[in-house]
Amino acid sequence: MVYTHGHHSSVLRSHSSRTAANSAAYLLPHLRPEHSLLDVGCGPGTITADFAGLVGQVTAIEQNAEALALAEHTRDLGVRLEVADVHRLPFPDDSFDVVHAHQVLQHVTDPVQALREMRRVCKPGGLIAARDSDYPKMAWYPEPPELDEWMSLYLRTARHNGGEPAAGRYLKTWVQRAGCSEVGVGASTWCWDSAEERAWWGGMWADRILDSAIARQAVDYGYATPEDLARIGQAWRDWITAPDGWFAILHGELLARP
Repeated sequence: MVYTHGHHSSVLRSHSSRTAANSAAYLLPHLRPEHSLLDVGCGPGTITADFAGLVGQVTAIEQNAEALALAEHTRDLGVRLEVADVHRLPFPDDSFDVVHAHQVLQHVTDPVQALREMRRVCKPGGLIAARDSDYPKMAWYPEPPELDEWMSLYLRTARHNGGEPAAGRYLKTWVQRAGCSEVGVGASTWCWDSAEERAWWGGMWADRILDSAIARQAVDYGYATPEDLARIGQAWRDWITAPDGWFAILHGELLARP
């Protein structure tokens, strides 16, 4: 699996802002102190750390040691960290009360197989939880053509890498195909509109489109030139200064039984 975003500091600025409250609110009412939880694709571990204060035991996985090292701080909270592939989880059947993945299924090669594995390691009566954004349904204003170009570039690059950036809309069908039952699906949004929020979100993407893994991939795949990326980056900086600037992300959410 090629991770489209990579782990550049601009990416981590975004991922490190995620908490259980702003990224897993749909799951929180279902967590109990006696639960064991597997956090798939834990990233920098900020959501993982919150889970550690809510359940009895958390195990967190990432696809390689470099990515897993970003969550090293969670060991101090009792989190168990392992390198693992979600397509072939190294855990026995019925190992966890809750199996959670945030913004993961959009990147994996076979999301149905990933959900089958999440189902396999989830205890009978447990919960499988996933939340993924739907990139093509993101909305923004003002609408400079360069941001449409940014979206097109992201979609082409992510799909070249074997992912599905519209994952949010597919969660229900994927989890049904994985054999899960009692599927409950919903949606939620993130939105940035204040001057401070625009500076954070737009500044992050202005840096990301120039310096992160997606910038290198887009050029390597022949989808953009460095000059194209510079234009898109400047459009993000211009968007920051728009007093009527607004950006929203739609997320699909699911809770399922194994």
